[in-house]
Parts: sequence; structure tokens; C-alpha cells
Amino acid sequence: MYGADWCRDCRRAEALLTRMGVDWVKVDVEAVAHAAAEAQSISGRMNIPVVVFPDGTHQVEPSDAELTAKLQELGAV
Repeated sequence: MYGADWCRDCRRAEALLTRMGVDWVKVDVEAVAHAAAEAQSISGRMNIPVVVFPDGTHQVEPSDAELTAKLQELGAV
């Protein structure tokens, strides 16, 4: 997941992933060189979080319902 500590939607998504017991990695777009450009390249947008899934798909600023549905689709929860 590409995100930043100051981003409320990122913190919400992080909390959901953690609560659901999903293994995930945070790429901080402020602390990691080129991370913001990578996130924009993936999503085509400047918004975060960008959540990238093992099946190659991604979601940008997903709601809890959207993120949960995708995780269920992937069998991650």
C-alpha cells in the first residue's frame, strides 16, 4: 500500500488491513524516493492510498466496504 502518515484515508485503510489480519507492506510516499511517482504510475492519479493486490489490480482511496470486498474476493480474509 502506498500512503503517508498524514493521510487519514491511509490510516483508515491500514487499520482495516491490520484488523483483518492481512499481511501488507506500507510504502511511504514521503520517505521512499520515487514512491509517489510509482503510486501515480500505478493508479494514474495523485491520490493515496493506492492499495496494490497480489492479482495485479489496485484500488485508490478505497472505502472500507470496497477494500473488504476485494480482500474477500482474493480469499485474503
